[in-house]
This record gives sequence, C-alpha cells and structure tokens, in this order.
Amino acid sequence: MKIALGVSGGIAAYKAAEICRLLQERGIRVQVIMTRAAQEFVRPLTFAALSGEKVITGLFGAGAETPNIESAVEHIAVAQSIDALLVAPATADVLGKFANGLADDFLSTLFLATTAPVVVAPAMNVNMWENAATQANLEKLKARGVRIVEPDAGYLACGMTGPGRLAANEAIVAAALEALGARQDLGGETVLITAGPTREKIDPVRYLGNRSSGRMGYALAEAALRRGAHVILVSGPVAIKPPAVQELVAVETTEEMRREVVARLAQASIIIKAAAVADFTIKRPADQKLKRKGAITLELEPTSDILAEIGRSKKQEQILAGFAAETENVLENARKKLKEKNCDLIVVNDVSQPGIGFDSERNAVTIITGNEQGEAKIENIAESSKWEVAHRVFDAVVHIRQRKKKGSPVKIV
Repeated sequence: MKIALGVSGGIAAYKAAEICRLLQERGIRVQVIMTRAAQEFVRPLTFAALSGEKVITGLFGAGAETPNIESAVEHIAVAQSIDALLVAPATADVLGKFANGLADDFLSTLFLATTAPVVVAPAMNVNMWENAATQANLEKLKARGVRIVEPDAGYLACGMTGPGRLAANEAIVAAALEALGARQDLGGETVLITAGPTREKIDPVRYLGNRSSGRMGYALAEAALRRGAHVILVSGPVAIKPPAVQELVAVETTEEMRREVVARLAQASIIIKAAAVADFTIKRPADQKLKRKGAITLELEPTSDILAEIGRSKKQEQILAGFAAETENVLENARKKLKEKNCDLIVVNDVSQPGIGFDSERNAVTIITGNEQGEAKIENIAESSKWEVAHRVFDAVVHIRQRKKKGSPVKIV
C-alpha cells in the first residue's frame, strides 16, 4: 500500500511528521508532497529521513533547478502509483484549490490527476474555518467523495479558541486506513453506543448531573464508523460535535436514555454503554425555580439500571460492553460489575487520577473480559488518546465475537 501525504503551509505542518511515522508503522509506503508554504515550517529533509523516499517540493523537477520531461509529468506517475491521497494539514488555500479545480502546484495537480480515495484534514484559524467560502468549499469536496477529518476545537496558535485545530493524529491515520480499506472488521455489524451524561431535573433551571463530556462515547462511535459498522448513538447533552453516525438520538434524562436504548436493542449486534448516567433522580422536582430561602432537602430515588436491564434481556450472540468510572477498589468493583450485569467486557478507569477521564482528551483504562477457562482476563491500556482507547475496545470486541462464533466461553464463572 502507498499513500501520498500532502503537507500544506500552517503551524500544524510539524504534526505531519508523526502522521508519516504512524502510517509507516502500519507497513504503508509514504510519498510526501510539500507545498512551498509548508517548507517555511518544516524542512523536506525531515520527511525524507522519516519516509525513506524523496520529498516532492515542486511541480517541475520536484524542486530541482533544471526541469525535464520526466519531472513535468511526475504528477501523473505519482497519481497512478498511490492507493490514497492524504492531505494533513490542509489549509484554506488548499481546500479552495481542490474545490475549484485549480492546479498551480504539485499537490493541487496531483489531486486532479488521481483516481485514488482522498482524505483531507483541515487546520486553520477559527474565523477562516467558519467563513462561508471555506464551508462551501468543504461541501463541494464532500459531494465529490472527498473524506473530511473535521478539525478539533480548542486553543489555536493564533491565540483564539474554537474549531480549527488539526484533528488528532490517530483520527487522521484511521481515516486514511479506512480509505485504503485496511480495517473494516465491523462491517455488517450494528453498534449501539450510549454517550455523555444524563440530567435529572431539580427545578426549571437546575439539574443533577455529572462531569462527563461524552468524548469517550463519541470516540467509540467514530471508531466503529471507521471500522465499517452501522452506528446508532444515543447521546446525553454534550458540547462537542457528534460524528456522522447513521442514527443520532439526543436524550436528557436517564429514563429517556433507557427508553431509546431498549427500543433499539433488537437491532444491535454490539452494545456499548459508555454514558455516565445519573444514578439518582429527584423524586419530586419543583415546577418553579427554587428560591434562596435557607436550606432545602431534596429527596432522591435510584434511576433505572440500564446496563443491568440490557444484560438480562440480551441474546447470547449479542456483545455487551459496559464502562465503569471508579475511585477506589477499581478492579474489584469492575469485576463485580462484569458478572452482575451479564457483560462480555467491562472498561474501567480510575477517575480520581488527574488529567484523564472526565472532560479530557485522554484516558487510561483496564479492559476486563473472561478467558477460555472462565477466568478474568485483564488488559491494561496506558494513558492514550480516547481515539486509541476506542480502537483497543473494539479490538477486544472483535476477539470476543470470534470466540462466540467458535462456542468458546467468554464469561467469568
């Protein structure tokens, strides 16, 4: 397999070096094409050393001083030799060229000449990203089959905050692998995922909730999509953009989530309950805003145990994965949950650890399943991006699916 990695001019250009390395680790040849502006941020020698291939820096002679007939048609040769074109980062200028058929450098000419799948990962200032012209160019490219890896939101190099930051390297590489058709091991599966928090009404303006951002559940949904699954995402209220799943169901309360999940349970071959639902609800929520008149007492009652309900009703061939956020006796509590809820695997993390878990881009988890002897199998995943954790979870799911098909036990006895 061979990928052409286009690098355009932006502060995120340095991240393309890591993307190049990650692709090579997967046995993929990488041919790097740099725009003139990209060379202001990273030297071509960096990519030549990483890829072991010559770096193309110009349309004529690939940057050489003397053009020749071979170099003049090199974009055709490269276009015919690659299995996919990945552009990361893709600036607003590059998006505009691609969308409007301009071809004034090697990268834009290659885009027109290749029939291989194209993946672009934009990165730019938030105002440039949100500009109507940029969005129109993106829509044109999507309509023509170009895969867009949407940028993340956060603090940008320009000092502003918002969408425009280059997506995580793992997400970009996964999109490139999908374009290559290298990882479609969930094809034909319907994956039902719950994500985010739930909110239980106290009064018309207040609620009982938790710190869940939904990032882990959304990473799972994106990973399932990339691996070929039909994804149903039932999400509590979050402030992040959802992946382009086939079915997105927005809920607020635990009961709403339970109802929507149960209604779709029969469709799913894999169920992953990653939502951090409220364990308690207000027995008698106030109809009017509570006034500050001294101490008040709120009577709580338990909410429905969605995971246990699914565990009781799921079919033998369905795979059920639960998440457990713990602060003490982490493994003991997770193993207990695995057995009591009739799960096939539990993903547990210690949310008392700083920098991971709730409202973080990263996580460190332990995946617990049962082995062929009915004993607990424990896999520790060191701190990683939630994207990488999501794929490790699905690696475990695929392994369980294979064992179920063979009739091997997957439960702790």
